[in-house]
Amino acid sequence: MNKNIIIINGSGQWGKDTFVHLVKKNCKYQIMNYSSVNKVKMIAKMGGWNGGKTEKDRKLLSDLKLLFSEYNDMPYKDVVEVIIIFNQNKCPLLFLHIREPKEIQRFVDNFNAKTLLIANNNVEKIESNMADANVLNFNYNYVIDNSGTLDDLEQKAISFIKEMNIYK
Repeated sequence: MNKNIIIINGSGQWGKDTFVHLVKKNCKYQIMNYSSVNKVKMIAKMGGWNGGKTEKDRKLLSDLKLLFSEYNDMPYKDVVEVIIIFNQNKCPLLFLHIREPKEIQRFVDNFNAKTLLIANNNVEKIESNMADANVLNFNYNYVIDNSGTLDDLEQKAISFIKEMNIYK
């Protein structure tokens, strides 16, 4: 069984989580899904963040991630631990949500990850923080257009997992 690490990206509300849900629904194996801001979110909650997704919330998380990346590389190290767990289990597919182009390239270079952009022309791109503002500044291996219906996206998810050879 091939093991695939997929860096998934896209601006807020473009359908990344929905795409992952549809892949899980149609995949014959369990898959893993993790975000490079998971630990940052835990720290933000200790500081009073309520889990929101407003522009202010998104900027807080983006800025915190950058600060911890510069301070001790915590977000990267956290994701590396997840990759180690992934490599030790039978899951064939790991989705990693990473926004920053330099960080994406690091995982491509160090772990042979592939990249996937979920795009949506129906939802305006978020520009209020560095992470969202730069999602289109990368040359992705795969681009999924999520400007259609939910059924359209599900068909694209099925095509994607067929290409990965993990369809039900």
